[in-house]
Amino acid sequence: MMLSTLSSPHTHPPKNTGQVMRQVCYALCPALLALTFSFGIGSLVNAIWCVCLAVTLESLCLKLRHKPIGFYLKDGSAIVTGLLLGLSITPLAPWWLAVIGLIFAIPIAKHLYGGLGQNPFNPAMIAYALLLISFPVEMTRWPTQVITPEHIMQSFSGYWPSIDKLTGATPLDLFKTSAQQQAINNNTWLSDYLNNNWLMINAAFALGGIYLLAKKIITWHIPVAFLSSLALLSTAFFMFEDARYASPVLHLLTGATMMGAFFIATDPVTAPSANQGRLVYGAMIGVLIYVIRTWGGYPDALAFAVLLMNLAAPLIDTLLQPRTFGHDTKPITWRGKK
Repeated sequence: MMLSTLSSPHTHPPKNTGQVMRQVCYALCPALLALTFSFGIGSLVNAIWCVCLAVTLESLCLKLRHKPIGFYLKDGSAIVTGLLLGLSITPLAPWWLAVIGLIFAIPIAKHLYGGLGQNPFNPAMIAYALLLISFPVEMTRWPTQVITPEHIMQSFSGYWPSIDKLTGATPLDLFKTSAQQQAINNNTWLSDYLNNNWLMINAAFALGGIYLLAKKIITWHIPVAFLSSLALLSTAFFMFEDARYASPVLHLLTGATMMGAFFIATDPVTAPSANQGRLVYGAMIGVLIYVIRTWGGYPDALAFAVLLMNLAAPLIDTLLQPRTFGHDTKPITWRGKK
């Protein structure tokens, strides 16, 4: 019997969308565990609730658009959107908060533009921004300790007077509103941060991001540019006047910084496609986050920075497309004129 052999080169087939989304879900597991360990089962309840809502709304939109539901649900994009929003909102969020956010994220921010691959904005972040602007009290009610299941059920059902004393400001909120900013930036900052749950949460998101880099789901360009620009700006201003400006450690290791760097800004649909453009895109998100955190009205500006740069992504792609091999760089023309 003859055995047929194939000569090199041998290539591996590219990952499909479902495989990529599955890896993203795996990478988010450490952060989900860290949030649950820090604040109780509220984040786990939010994650399950948001995923169920996202899949339901995705199925409804596909049915209304006369698309095969099973085929499109397999890509896992709705699950990732629900999971990201569930991890973004407070563990004490009432049930209706996720409903409003995902109604805006799935039918409007995604399917109104034609579905996955055609949405100009990150659905999870546009939902988060809407909720933060519309319901600032509910969105900033973060627990200061591990919350019991009874408290979670009270909050989830929309009744929370008995848990108000268990909530407080996040480190970024505290720095922005505190009159004792120098005390936050003094020599005790290391012990304060090491005892703070946000350090563990950001480390968990960073661990998931490293996993995505190792699996080649994302590239290094956006996270490195994002974190580098934020670190450089915060270091420069902190060295200039440490009593007024937050330290780079506060900017990098609290809030949603690591989540944004590895899971939000790297969204392949709404980010530039070329590596040069990704560097500019990531760096500008870091700059906008620092500007809004320092001089704007919101302590953690991830959603607004990402959405603003989503608007600029097509222009960045146009200006920074790499030269095609064997061709000269074409000058940008306006109405056919150089």
